[in-house]
Amino acid sequence: MGEASLVVEIRTEGGKGMARRLRREGRIPAVVYGSQLAATSISLDPGQLESLIRTSHAGVNTLIDLSGAAEVTGRTVLVKELQREPVRGSLTHVDLYEVDANARIRVAVPIHLSGTAEGVTMGGLIDHSLRVLELDCLPRAIPDEILVDVNALNIGDSLHVSDLALPDGVELVTHGELSVVSVVAPRAEEEPAASDALVEAAEGEGAASADADAAGEGEAEGAKKES
Repeated sequence: MGEASLVVEIRTEGGKGMARRLRREGRIPAVVYGSQLAATSISLDPGQLESLIRTSHAGVNTLIDLSGAAEVTGRTVLVKELQREPVRGSLTHVDLYEVDANARIRVAVPIHLSGTAEGVTMGGLIDHSLRVLELDCLPRAIPDEILVDVNALNIGDSLHVSDLALPDGVELVTHGELSVVSVVAPRAEEEPAASDALVEAAEGEGAASADADAAGEGEAEGAKKES
């Protein structure tokens, strides 16, 4: 059923020592589980998995057939979670979920925008606020992406989740009222000339006030001397 194949090995050890040893061998720990399969500890080549995800049209939603270890050979899985090293971004652990061809699953599918919004040509800005859609479907019906045409959007217009067209057999899980994309007016910039004029006016008022205070003090001192 899968679209690609991944070679894995069963692992019987755990802990940090095991993880370091696997990394020295060019492998990382992983686990495969599902409704019909108890959690099984395995190891895999992270480079092979990264290449598979990068080159597949479905990305992380690629259906993968496992091979190599008899306990899981022939199982079809999806990548459920990728754990990465925070600095270099290299894979450190992978969760794989076994799928049933006849059972619906929930998946996260990327949203991509198509076209150039009419409002952008008038100076507006695109606000792409939702980039992933959660869907419910059979494994074979998982779409690679949800493409959203923004050509007709003017400044002030928005498209919501409920406005999106989904393939047959695919149901929406994400809340329909969420905004996906909007065209917003650019922020008004304060005019430097006006700002400078206000500063100069304030400085002028301050100077005039200071002169007036000085003059008042001079008159008061003169009055004291005369008395």
